[in-house]
Amino acid sequence: MIRIGVTGHRALSPEVSGAVAELVSAHLEPYGCEMVGLSCLADGADAVFAEAVLAAGAPLEAVVPAAGYREALPEEHHPVYDRLLAQAVLVHDLPHTESTSKAHMEAGRLLVRRCDQLVAVWDGRPARGPGGTADVVAYARSLFRPVSVLWPDGARR
Repeated sequence: MIRIGVTGHRALSPEVSGAVAELVSAHLEPYGCEMVGLSCLADGADAVFAEAVLAAGAPLEAVVPAAGYREALPEEHHPVYDRLLAQAVLVHDLPHTESTSKAHMEAGRLLVRRCDQLVAVWDGRPARGPGGTADVVAYARSLFRPVSVLWPDGARR
C-alpha cells in the first residue's frame, strides 16, 4: 500500500475548496482503497484530503501537532475535525502542549517521513509563517520525496 500525506493551505474559500476537492479526488482515484492517507486534519486542504481518502474506502492516519491543536482551529471546523479524528485508524500525537509554528512544522516533518509521496495543495508562494505549506514541501523535496502540487488554475488564497 502506498502512503500519501498532505500539506496545504487553510481557510479556503468555498469556490477554491470545491475545486481543490475535485483535484484531490482525481489525484487519489487511481489508488482506490490501496493507499493510506496521512493528514493533520486542519480546515482547508487537510480536511478535504482526509474526506477524499475516507470516501475511497482507504484508511486515514491523523497527525496531531499539539494537545491544544483542536482549540487553535476555527470553532466551526471542530465538528469536522472531531469526525475525521474519530475515523482515523491511527493517531500520531506529538508531545507539544501549544499549537505553535514549531509544533506544526514538526508535525509536517513527521507526516513527510511517514509517507511515500506528498500531495501539496499549494499556490507555489512562500509560507506565510514558519511551518507553512512551502516549508513542508521544501522538507519533502530535501528528502527526495515525490511531491504532487495541486492548485486550481486562477485560484487565489
